[in-house]
Amino acid sequence: MTQHFIVIGNPISHSQSPTIHQVFAEQVGIDISYQRQYCPDDDASFGAVVEAFFNGGGIGANVTVPFKQSAYTYCQTQGGLSEHARVAGAVNTLLLKNSTLYGDNTDGQGLVNHMISLGWTLTDARVAIIGAGGAARGVILPLIEAGIGALTLSNRTLSRAQTLVTELSAASPLVAQHTIATRTTNELTGEFDIVINATSIGLSDATLPLSDTLRTHFAYDMMYGRPLNFLQHFAARGARVSDGYGMLINQAALSFARWTGQAVNVERATDTLLQDAK
Repeated sequence: MTQHFIVIGNPISHSQSPTIHQVFAEQVGIDISYQRQYCPDDDASFGAVVEAFFNGGGIGANVTVPFKQSAYTYCQTQGGLSEHARVAGAVNTLLLKNSTLYGDNTDGQGLVNHMISLGWTLTDARVAIIGAGGAARGVILPLIEAGIGALTLSNRTLSRAQTLVTELSAASPLVAQHTIATRTTNELTGEFDIVINATSIGLSDATLPLSDTLRTHFAYDMMYGRPLNFLQHFAARGARVSDGYGMLINQAALSFARWTGQAVNVERATDTLLQDAK
């Protein structure tokens, strides 16, 4: 029997999720239909789409921009939330548990799993995150769970970074126990093991105001699909770099496992996807 899945977004035509999940399904030998679902940008429409899909026998849904917060609010009032979703304040994965809608957030663990697959050591790592929006919010708890050491959160507006730390500390005892320094982006200096760009600046040709004294062994940009100035900057300074395509695949694999109970070989799936893209 075909299992039905969707990804909800606006815009949505660019989403690679159907291709990724089809590769997963072929790898584990199950029959799925995974469709892109456009939705008008309002909470009422989002709720109507979710209800129609699951009432019609849908198994699982991914949620992308701009509905991750809408999905969080919907699950908060009418269902349940994982700890990662609750702390992040955002949901990217929807499923039914005991006939109740349940929201999860696999983005941060997807980032962690990709870094581990790259051979980057997270235990006691000195990590800096640039950006204090939704992307940063979703990865801080998983990084702390992975055992990182010192964490610095930087943002163009310092107060926004400070507010994010306060909010996450109130939401998670584990985050509250972890000392997180805050800086403006241009005041981020010194040497780190890992620097993560969690801003969307990579969607344009603009550059971050990075200090000449900022150094890192590894640089990660959560954007993908085009040359990224952030990665070029650190590669020129001898760092190993990666874009966020592997994070996309790893978070998708976690969603797939939540829905189907099937674990996929992410490395093999990535090879297939890259080969098909050529």
